Amino acid sequence: MRAATDLSEHVSHSAACAGFGVSRSSFYRRRRPRESKPTTGMIARAVRRRLSAEERAAVLATLNSERFADASASQVYATLLDEGVFLCSISTMYRILRGARQVRERREQLQHPNYKRPELLATAPNQVWSWDITKLRGPAKWMFFHLYVILDIFSRYVVGWLVADRESEVLAVELIQQTCIKQGIQPGQLTLHADHGSSMVSKPVAFLLADLDVKKTHSRPHVSNDNPYSESQFKTMKYRPEFPDRFGGIQEAREFCRIFFPWYNDEHRHSRIALLTPATVHYGRAKDVTTHRVDVLKRAFDVHPERFVRGVPQPPPPPTAAWINPPVVPFFDELFVSPDRAVTRIDPTGAVVSAVSI
Repeated sequence: MRAATDLSEHVSHSAACAGFGVSRSSFYRRRRPRESKPTTGMIARAVRRRLSAEERAAVLATLNSERFADASASQVYATLLDEGVFLCSISTMYRILRGARQVRERREQLQHPNYKRPELLATAPNQVWSWDITKLRGPAKWMFFHLYVILDIFSRYVVGWLVADRESEVLAVELIQQTCIKQGIQPGQLTLHADHGSSMVSKPVAFLLADLDVKKTHSRPHVSNDNPYSESQFKTMKYRPEFPDRFGGIQEAREFCRIFFPWYNDEHRHSRIALLTPATVHYGRAKDVTTHRVDVLKRAFDVHPERFVRGVPQPPPPPTAAWINPPVVPFFDELFVSPDRAVTRIDPTGAVVSAVSI
């Protein structure tokens, strides 16, 4: 632009603009800048429209008076207008309230409580049980049977189950009591975890657990990850090839469970417990089975060592702990939480960086 301006002293303005590719309108606007319009009149009009400090204080006092303390600004405006009084517009009332930091929802809104995130650790069987109820479809539409299942989270062993035609806290009390007797649960030994179903939070169940000195915990509402063991067990059952689309009656549902749960406890090799059966872990036979697996793999290696490029294969170790929501420690790359609640930081290379107790 400056070069075009200098050239315009020797040639025409049009030629100077064309030579440097400058718009003629920009060229002329730069030569004769617009004069800014005076804003004194606008400021003066705005000052004349503004309420004085005394008027603003009077409006705020009226809004905060006992008569209008629970009314909105629009209600105050209309009420005063009907009485022949005009203080200011509704928007000005809100502007004054905002300046005094008094604009908020006047009504107390119902808020959901802050549910605590359950953190449960089991290092042996019969320390933490998880129980839930699932529906089994009956012979007709909208007809269901209710399957109650109590599961040990450490061993994945189903310690108790019940099929009924309804969901009832009375049946839940009976199942829990009989299961505790069968497993020999001592006072203060067990924690029973469940979701917020009607039977789980019922008073009869709470009174029973208090009598047995069994601690109870609950999942957060609408958080299925807080009860993952029961959900996983139900999925295993319902994805079995022999699981029917519908049961012809409650006896058929019970007969299916009489076959399924012994298979699940005694024959199913569970991937989360080192491919051991739940009964093996629950009744303390995991170490012997793992030792036998080590011997079998060692013999296989001795016969054909060339087939094992990484040396003698080792079976996965038996489980040592089971968590429901392990503690979260921020700013760590990778965490390992041991049964004694020691959290170890491991960097991406596998080296132990630091360890803290929680």
